[in-house]
Amino acid sequence: MRMKRDRCLKRSMAIPDFARDILRTLEEAGFEAYCVGGCVRDTLLGREPGDWDITTSAWPEETLALFGEDALPTGLRHGTVTVRRPGGCAEVTTFRRDGDYTDHRHPESVAFTDSLKEDLARRDFTVNAMALSLRGELRDPFHGREDLAAGRIRCVGEPARRFGEDALRILRGLRFAAVLGFAIEPETAAALSAAREDLRAIAPERIFTEVRKLLTAERPSAVLREFPEVFGVFWSELLPMLGYDQRNFHHCYDLWEHTLHALDAVPGEEALRFAALFHDVGKPDCFSLDAGGVGHFYGHAAKSAQLADAMLARLRAPNALRQEVTELIRRHDTPLPGIPEANLRRLLRRLGEARLRRLIALQRADNLAQAPEYRAERAAGLDEVLRRLDAILAEDACFSLRQLAVNGRDLMALGLRGREIGGALDYLLNEVVEGRLPNERGVLLTALQERYPGNGTNRG
Repeated sequence: MRMKRDRCLKRSMAIPDFARDILRTLEEAGFEAYCVGGCVRDTLLGREPGDWDITTSAWPEETLALFGEDALPTGLRHGTVTVRRPGGCAEVTTFRRDGDYTDHRHPESVAFTDSLKEDLARRDFTVNAMALSLRGELRDPFHGREDLAAGRIRCVGEPARRFGEDALRILRGLRFAAVLGFAIEPETAAALSAAREDLRAIAPERIFTEVRKLLTAERPSAVLREFPEVFGVFWSELLPMLGYDQRNFHHCYDLWEHTLHALDAVPGEEALRFAALFHDVGKPDCFSLDAGGVGHFYGHAAKSAQLADAMLARLRAPNALRQEVTELIRRHDTPLPGIPEANLRRLLRRLGEARLRRLIALQRADNLAQAPEYRAERAAGLDEVLRRLDAILAEDACFSLRQLAVNGRDLMALGLRGREIGGALDYLLNEVVEGRLPNERGVLLTALQERYPGNGTNRG
């Protein structure tokens, strides 16, 4: 592992040309300049950085003067100038030290400094507190490279102070651990958990941004399993799931463990991950025991969808995501194996191909998180549903309005207006899906003439 990272470090060409040009321009003008933060971390790990940030001894006014029209004053209060070059852009920020934090999010003041070490000392985690020069020289005063090699997330300096400064670092630490597959160093973990209530001071949108990145990691369950109380600060609905005995022979895990296994089992698509996390959150509210002492959760899909919508709305999640997640949860118990052909076609019509495939993927993950002795039969049933779905789609049958042989313009030519058009199109599509009408333009227009007499349909 160390040899691999050494090779990465020596490949200063890993820095893209636009960033190299910015570094070179700053150095030739007599300033220090380094790539810093996540781009250095990812370069050492052999990952492709998403963004390139540069720290420099040049003050913002000097950076603006040096790059002229290619420089934008995007964050002068914090010393940040965005510099554009062919091929990309980078945020160029002056070496700085932060003043006191009073709101668990922003420093009260920022002071520029000529010390790279001071600048690195204010950062959150050691793996993000490294700087890389144009010539591939690594500046690493807090041993971030060692933590990378050990697969460890560790705060720069005193953990309690770091989290007290900016509570969002709590979720950033969990997100880095999930995305990189790292463990959180014990002192950092203890301080992270102790500071969790400070998350209430953070804007919901910022929390959501971190959580969505965390959940789409390859294996998000590890941090959720270790730090459920952190997520309970903003999603208290999760906490009753911990250790919850489902009292049902189909389940070999408690409710929380079942959820975490399902979470890891679905593809890393955002909607699927949220749906897996929330798909059974309503179970504790729906629990009942039958005469034999077996637990049941009648109506839990609808209850879980209701709670999931409220939980996502609390963090200002996009409406489209909320709708997709709640629809998947609402239908996650829909019996799919052995579904009659007509019902499968109707479901395809209602959900569309993409959502139906997501639903199958969610059910497959749910099944994989149940007792082993019940998995094989249901998995085979879901495989068969996928095979039948592929066969239906191969027919090039009509399942959406865009596939319909008529459109809104055709209906307007027939004299239909406003809401009539939408209603008529839905009627025709339903008739085609149910097999009562062929998807042929002439037949469909004739059907409309019969359904809407007196609307000028003789013009068709």
